[in-house]
Amino acid sequence: MGTVTNVLLCSFVVVIAQAEVTLKADRPFLWVQHKHTAALECCYTNKGNLESFTWVRHFQEGKKNKGPVNVTLTDFVTQDQSTSCGVLNFLTVQMNDSGLYQCWLRDSKRFTHGTYLHVYKALEKTINLNERTKNKILMAEGVLLLLCVILPAATLLFQSKRLTELENKKVKMEEENIYQGLNLDDCCATYDQIERSAHGQYQDVCNVMEEEEEIQLEKP
Repeated sequence: MGTVTNVLLCSFVVVIAQAEVTLKADRPFLWVQHKHTAALECCYTNKGNLESFTWVRHFQEGKKNKGPVNVTLTDFVTQDQSTSCGVLNFLTVQMNDSGLYQCWLRDSKRFTHGTYLHVYKALEKTINLNERTKNKILMAEGVLLLLCVILPAATLLFQSKRLTELENKKVKMEEENIYQGLNLDDCCATYDQIERSAHGQYQDVCNVMEEEEEIQLEKP
């Protein structure tokens, strides 16, 4: 009977403590570059009273999720506490520090919302070039771009000029083919024949009238 009473009493105390503590919104994500500093906070309100807490971490190892695991404090990972916040400081974050960090409030038996810390490595330069070499590369790129513009334009102009010359040559050859094989003597003889035949068919009007008058005068 006494054990049941103690359990109920402890549960009642926990419920009262949880009702007095209000959790504040934590920062959801924090991206930090490798070997840089980081600071995580878990904040709450408890009518000005301090809560004893412990930082825990949830992380993934291989394909398994692990946690919550208590965060080990070292010279590079320290813990501070203010009136209503707990702070976890990283002097130099490492790649294996990534994970979800929460505060376990021991008095009220509650986890804070937590912040996910993501540690990343910056892209390193594959080729280390000085400024002089960079300027040369940029100049060479400019020359190549200029050639890419000039060469096609020059090619088009040359092709256009060549096509024009071929067209002119073709027209000239066609004009020469019109008169090819013609004999000037034959042309002159044909023209004379046409002229004589035209004279035979059409007589001078004046001559015809004079001939008719002579015929009429000869009649008695």
